[in-house]
Formats: sequence, structure tokens, C-alpha cells
Amino acid sequence: MRIARFSIDGHVAFGAVEGEAPDGLVLDIIKGVPFADFELSGTKVPLNKVRLLPPVLPSKVVAFGRNYAAHAAELGNEPPAEPFAFLKPSTSVIGPGDAIGYPSFSQEVHYEAELAVVIGRMCRDVPRDRVKDVVLGFTCANDITARDVQLREKQWARAKGFDGACPLGPWVETDIDPAAAGDLTIQCTVNGEQRQLGSTRDMIHSVEDLIVNISEAMTLLPGDVILTGTPAGVGPLNVGDEVAVTIQGIGTLTNKVIKRG
Repeated sequence: MRIARFSIDGHVAFGAVEGEAPDGLVLDIIKGVPFADFELSGTKVPLNKVRLLPPVLPSKVVAFGRNYAAHAAELGNEPPAEPFAFLKPSTSVIGPGDAIGYPSFSQEVHYEAELAVVIGRMCRDVPRDRVKDVVLGFTCANDITARDVQLREKQWARAKGFDGACPLGPWVETDIDPAAAGDLTIQCTVNGEQRQLGSTRDMIHSVEDLIVNISEAMTLLPGDVILTGTPAGVGPLNVGDEVAVTIQGIGTLTNKVIKRG
């Protein structure tokens, strides 16, 4: 099931996305929230009549860096022996179609296409054989990074945590098993030109590894998001660019870069 979060006539709701043709997609409005037992209402609205929002509002985004050897190498880093985590605040999250505001304190902002895991239930100290039970599904993410700031500041809070630095969407795909998430194609385009093309099979640490690792340290809440790293090919964005992240079996997340007001 594809679960989207949307706004229509001033109301926010979740809905199950139905259909295949882009111009024929509809939303069956969900009674309740997708983090518990829910029913479909049978009330349907065309997707093109609503505004898609970030598919979840996480209490935190846990991101893992340098989880693809080729990406670590292209920035002059060694792949970490253990998963390497950092946090992006909830205020960095935007949805599909939302604008990425180019921060005034940076002159080099990069895209990073990533597979994102959405947590479905409160959990801590998750054993490997229970990872499937705590995952709601997967979505597309763009770990927008002020690369020049990242390189000159020891902490990455400003470089990766500014407003708009975590586009998510367009929806959560629940029918991907965490094990199957280890073999998905990831692509990033800028203004229609391919910039990244990789596969999650090249992740150093699997989805299971990452959830086991971070849940040893902190409680994960329903709607929390885990970013799993980016393939090689990262590069700069400019004001006016349209950047799109496409992940096999999920969909495409598109955002435009604007000058931050």
C-alpha cells in the first residue's frame, strides 16, 4: 500500500494511493492514522486535487553518513567500520513539490538521493529478527547538504539541518520488506539530467544494521525517519534547479530550489 499525507480544503488527512497512471491516481481517505489499525473510508479524491504533504512528521530524522563506499571515496573519506549517525531536526522536513530554500550562509549546496525508512511503532533495542515489525514502509529522501559548511564546521547541525534540508515523499510504500530494500535502484536528476544512479545493494550497512544500531541508543517513535546514505555522484544545486529523486518501487520526489527569503 502507498500511504500519502495530504491537505484538501484546509483539512489534513492520510490516504491510500490507488491506480497506476499518474493522471489517474486517487486517494482513499484513511480513518485514523497509519501507525495503528485503520480502515479505508471509501471516500476517494483525485490526487491532482490535493496538496501532498511530507508523508510523516517525524520527531527526529536519523541519518547515516558514508554508507556507500563510492560516495565516501568521492569526498575523500574512508567508509566507517560501524554505522555513522547524525540527526536532522523535524523542521528540516518538507514535502513533494515544496521549495528548497538556498541558505544564505552557504555557497555550495548539494543533493543526496537516499532511501528513507519510516518507523511504524515505538521501539528500542530492536533485535535483527524484529526489524520488519517496527517498519511502516519506505519513501524517497533528499539529504540536502551545505557542503562548504559541512567541511569547515566540526558539527553538521547547520550544514544538514537547516529548514528545507530534508525533502521526503511522495508517499510511504508499505509493501517492501526490509530485506528486499537492499536491492532497489536509486536515481537523482537535476533539471532532467541524471546525476546519480546507484543501488541499495551497495550499502555497507543494511536497513537491519542501521535500525539495530540506532535503537540501541534511542527510542524510535512512530513516524520517525531513518536515512540510509547516498550513492556516489553528489553535486551542487543552484537557485532555479529542479531536483528529483526516484527509487524503484516507491516513486519520485521532486523539489525546486529557490532563493531563501
